[in-house]
Amino acid sequence: MDWLEFALAGLAFLSTHLIPANPRIKGLLVATLGRAGYGIAFGGLALGLLYWLIGAAARAPYVELWPQEIWMRWVTNIVMPVVILISSYAIACPNPFAFEGRSTGFDPARPGIVGITRQPFLWALVLWASAHLLVNGDLAHAILFGVFLLFSLIGMRAMEKRLIRRIGAGEFGRLATHTSLIPFAAFLSGRWRPQGRPSWLRLGIAVFAWAAIFHLHELVIGLSPAP
Repeated sequence: MDWLEFALAGLAFLSTHLIPANPRIKGLLVATLGRAGYGIAFGGLALGLLYWLIGAAARAPYVELWPQEIWMRWVTNIVMPVVILISSYAIACPNPFAFEGRSTGFDPARPGIVGITRQPFLWALVLWASAHLLVNGDLAHAILFGVFLLFSLIGMRAMEKRLIRRIGAGEFGRLATHTSLIPFAAFLSGRWRPQGRPSWLRLGIAVFAWAAIFHLHELVIGLSPAP
């Protein structure tokens, strides 16, 4: 029964995340609820289902695959501020390539964080899933974070292929001139250079979010993240 709950929670969470990946469904919901209403509704639903999924993984039968070491907790605590920082700059920024970005306001000559990677939030999920997979060596959590890791990597290519089909390879190439899918590839090749200063507001949000998550983790999840 415990495994059944875990499977149902995972199916519900993954099914819900097909919404932002489908432009028609997302567009209909945005038109009905407004952009702010859609963001609040989808964000609340996603967080609620994620909380259920994590709880279901904790209630699943414990089958150890590898032991947890103290260095693993340190790695996770170093990676998580980076995850939150990337997410803070990625969500709702002008980015026609990613589901978390705004489709308007994107300047191909000044792509901002999109110059680092066209899929910043999915790369943040890759880091999050990898760090938590490392520190959680039981079967249920290995499945949970392994699936997140796999779907984040697959989702990057899938979204870009869908966008190319929708707008054409020529327009995609024009928009992507100063960007790359692999983080910092455009910078290393000389196709992108940072312009201007990063948003201090988003930096402040990232710091606040990291502090809140760190201190509320034990209360909400039931485990302290401290090494």
